[in-house]
Amino acid sequence: QVQLVESGGGLVQAGGSLRLSCAVSGRMYSIDIMGWYRQVAGKQRELLATITNGGRTRYTDSVKGRFAISRDNAKNTVDLQMNSLKPEDTAVYHCNVKSRKGIFDTPDDTWGQGTQVTVSS
Repeated sequence: QVQLVESGGGLVQAGGSLRLSCAVSGRMYSIDIMGWYRQVAGKQRELLATITNGGRTRYTDSVKGRFAISRDNAKNTVDLQMNSLKPEDTAVYHCNVKSRKGIFDTPDDTWGQGTQVTVSS
């Protein structure tokens, strides 16, 4: 069973930076796409950034130029560097991976438990 453990959340002032990390463990053949989402209570989960196993990245407009996603395929980790944080970035941040048990299997979705990020004004 694939498990994700996130770390790095906390309280930061507006304009500050935080770095989130997500460690993936468990039995899997490959990890295709890794991503970061966030969710505010009462709202839908929002996709922020994804990165393929080849390193191709995509960002939602609200974080482009401020957030950077990276992954270490050897360590099975994915990070999210967040700069120029704003109060509206306050949310619970979740890591997500799409991994395969075998070469011909369809990808499975796995989510981390979430880490709170609070940006004060």
